[in-house]
Amino acid sequence: MTRKLISSGSTFEKEIGYSRAVVVDNWVLVSGTTGFDYSKMSISDDLLEQAEQCFRNIEAALDQAGSNMKEVVRVTYVFPQAEDFEKCWPVMRKYLGDVRPSAMMLTAGLSDPRMKIEIQVTAYRGAGV
Repeated sequence: MTRKLISSGSTFEKEIGYSRAVVVDNWVLVSGTTGFDYSKMSISDDLLEQAEQCFRNIEAALDQAGSNMKEVVRVTYVFPQAEDFEKCWPVMRKYLGDVRPSAMMLTAGLSDPRMKIEIQVTAYRGAGV
């Protein structure tokens, strides 16, 4: 078994003690990812901009792991406000519409009140469409 830790450079990873992603053999497990632009440690107030940034952050982690969005097999969406889920469907389709991974949506509070969405994915390297 091989294990590789992926970092986005987020201060949260060091402060809390986790990795943006962990690669174990062909599995890539991407942590819950929010709409923070980690290079600036800033976050937009706009829901759809946060959703786009979530996916850009996830793409960057997958790329570092030698994977990509086409290899995503599972996705979990978390929204503090359930009514925001449908508003994000166009962004979700943009990134995963052709991939169609198994999916789940939860409504829960997030650790920072500025966060309007959090996305976690699992990918399997070699499963690309």
